Amino acid sequence: MPRSYDSLTLEDAKRILAAAEAKAASLGIAYNIAVVDAGGHLVAFVRQDGALIGSIDLAIQKAVTARIFDKATSDLASLAQSGKPLFGIQESNAGKVVIFGGGISVVFDGSIVGAVGASAGTVETLSSTARVPRK
Repeated sequence: MPRSYDSLTLEDAKRILAAAEAKAASLGIAYNIAVVDAGGHLVAFVRQDGALIGSIDLAIQKAVTARIFDKATSDLASLAQSGKPLFGIQESNAGKVVIFGGGISVVFDGSIVGAVGASAGTVETLSSTARVPRK
C-alpha cells in the first residue's frame, strides 16, 4: 500500500519565498531562493534582481540536499570533512549534493515537509530549520 505524507503546497512555497525575500531585502543581498516539496522536487523559485546567475543551481541543489538528507547543508559540511563520517558525500547523487550552508529543512507538526535553499549570501544569515505555520 502506498505511504502518504505531508508535503509543501504551492501556497506554502509562495509564503516561504515572500518571507525569504523580505529577509534578503533586510540584509541588502540579492538571493536565489528555491523551495522543494517532501519528495525533493522544485515547487517554487525566485531570482531576485541582481542575484548571481551561477547561484541558481546552487539554491535549488541546496534545497534538494537538505531534503534528501533531512539535514541542513551547513551541518553536512562539517560531517563531510576528511576523516568525518560523511566524507565524500558530495560525490553522491551524480555530484549534485551541496555541502555548504544555505539549505534547510521545512518542518510542520514535527515532520519534514520540504526544504528551502538560498544562494548568494553568507552562511551566517541562515538558520538550521524553517518552521512554517500552515493556514
